[in-house]
Amino acid sequence: MKKLMATVALAAIALPGVALAQDYTFALVPKAMNNPFFDLARDGCYKAQEEIEGVECLYIGPGEHTELEQIQIVQDLISQGVDGIAVSPSNAPAMARALKAAVDAGIPVMTWDADLLEEDKEIRATFVGTKNYDIGVNLAKITQERHPDGGSICLQTGGAAAANHNERLKGIRDTLAGEDMGEAPGNPLDGQGGWTEISGCPLITDDDGNKAVSGMTDILAANPELTAFVSTGAFTQWFDNAYRQAAEPYKAKLDDGSLSIIVADTLPMQMEQLSDGLSNGQVGQRPFEMGYRAMQIMKDLAEGNEVEDPIYTGLDVCTTANADSCIAQ
Repeated sequence: MKKLMATVALAAIALPGVALAQDYTFALVPKAMNNPFFDLARDGCYKAQEEIEGVECLYIGPGEHTELEQIQIVQDLISQGVDGIAVSPSNAPAMARALKAAVDAGIPVMTWDADLLEEDKEIRATFVGTKNYDIGVNLAKITQERHPDGGSICLQTGGAAAANHNERLKGIRDTLAGEDMGEAPGNPLDGQGGWTEISGCPLITDDDGNKAVSGMTDILAANPELTAFVSTGAFTQWFDNAYRQAAEPYKAKLDDGSLSIIVADTLPMQMEQLSDGLSNGQVGQRPFEMGYRAMQIMKDLAEGNEVEDPIYTGLDVCTTANADSCIAQ
């Protein structure tokens, strides 16, 4: 016992000019644990844990997309006294209140993938991820290239209160309209730029893959003259067999340009679907980099260093023409 106490006492003495190593536990909180997009962010977080001395990645979130559960998890992390929290908010206004409590408890916080609303951004230190408005812009540009005269369109999105998806919707609507369509998510298109959103859209999926592919199936069946189906998230294509079954009846139309299916993200199954002609475009993010950089940033924050805000990780814009080479390595 005396030997153990002496060892502890000795370890507590800082040698002149030598900083003692500090161990930090940083939480990376996704919207849902059953989401393959967030799996890549998890992998980046664990890679950072291996490579950055003194950093532990605590990857934890709701099993499925559940706004209240995500807030409860953040509240639990505050009670546990973690050294920092990086969260992708499902419900931006509600999460702002939870993160304010973390800051009041002395815990540095940041957002990744999805951000807080503009009026709440001062709560978090920074955001790392995609400039979500630009995802919408690039989804719309692919749509315009395939259909320069416009047409009818159905938009599909994630959670109704998710700031990232609402920013993407606004990017799509502004770009197709050629004008400002108002505060995110923007007003529905009603002839602007030659585009009209059909009844029943946008489809809200709550990041549920089954709900997403079912919604697409119903819309395509009920609207045989639809020009474009554009989704702001990968949920539409997560379940490869289900998506293929939904898209294959329309492959001839996808090939001849009378219909387009254009979806955000470039997960492996999505790129295979694109290569097989079952989608016409993908605008991808870099989730692995988000998870990795979040740990670096949290360490800087924990050590009192200033960080840039926001920090954008870039996009990959893919079509059938460049499917084999468009993803950043």
